[in-house]
Amino acid sequence: MGSKSKTHKNERRTPPTLTRLLFFPYLTALLLIAGLTLLTYPTAASWLSQYNQTAITKTYENSVRHAVPDGEKQLEAAHTYNNALSSGALVARNERLPQATGDLDEITTPDGRTWHYEDILSAGGGKVMSRIRIEKIDVDLPIYHGTSDATLLKGAGHLKGTSFPVGGSSTRAVITAHRGLAAATMFTNLDKIDVGDTFTLETFGQVLTYKVITTEVVEPQDSQSIRAEEGRDLVTLVTCTPLGINSHRILVTGERIIPTPERDLANAGKASDLPRFPWWAIAYALAILATLIILARHTHKCRLYVAAVKAKKAENGGSPTNSTTQHTR
Repeated sequence: MGSKSKTHKNERRTPPTLTRLLFFPYLTALLLIAGLTLLTYPTAASWLSQYNQTAITKTYENSVRHAVPDGEKQLEAAHTYNNALSSGALVARNERLPQATGDLDEITTPDGRTWHYEDILSAGGGKVMSRIRIEKIDVDLPIYHGTSDATLLKGAGHLKGTSFPVGGSSTRAVITAHRGLAAATMFTNLDKIDVGDTFTLETFGQVLTYKVITTEVVEPQDSQSIRAEEGRDLVTLVTCTPLGINSHRILVTGERIIPTPERDLANAGKASDLPRFPWWAIAYALAILATLIILARHTHKCRLYVAAVKAKKAENGGSPTNSTTQHTR
């Protein structure tokens, strides 16, 4: 009785198909590739963003050479603007970005020309004002006018109402950039800057190097005034923290080194070596390739197995279980 029951079960068992054999391996491979892609996306997006920013900084020097009005007049306008400022910036309570405590929309230079804020230090169609390099944390960004959301998605922004980044006694420029964006690095690693580190600004042919003198984190319930100090040439870099929460602000202030170090002068105008070679892309491609090779080999084995089962079925007169049934009897 038991033998007959077992025989009937074997007769009812359907032969394996290629679709059934490959469904779960293909699903696993698909999930693996999707997971690898999701893990790689932030790195890839950040790399591409830096690539695009580097392309902009590459053209900056050429744009400055062909700027209208020329660089000398633009720098004169920037210094005139700075001299006319009597305000600074305030990191207010629970505010994400610093706010200028004064607002200077236009100035008039000694030659009688009226300049609007957006026209000062404006090079090329992209309206790039300057370039900031922070070698320690691999930052090389264009600096644009203003700190609107659209501007800060492109690069760093200059806070209107603070000094233009052209140096000078009793000046303080405020430069801000995003931190922790999925698609760009920008100031993500600004918290790794220590007192004594340096950063460089390249503005219309000028090369200005600043040595960090203070780093601080402003609590959301606190406010912090960022004002020019008599006789000092300062630049303050601002971004948000902690990553993903952005309730606090990081303030990194540097004081200008005079004269500018020879190394920084020699590097002025040179193409950035960022982004670095994308080794992550090689690793991603190898992982995908290995997955596809394993899947192809498994598919080939399954095809051979299904073909063998079909051949056995034909050999046994159309039933893959005939031999088993005869053996049971």
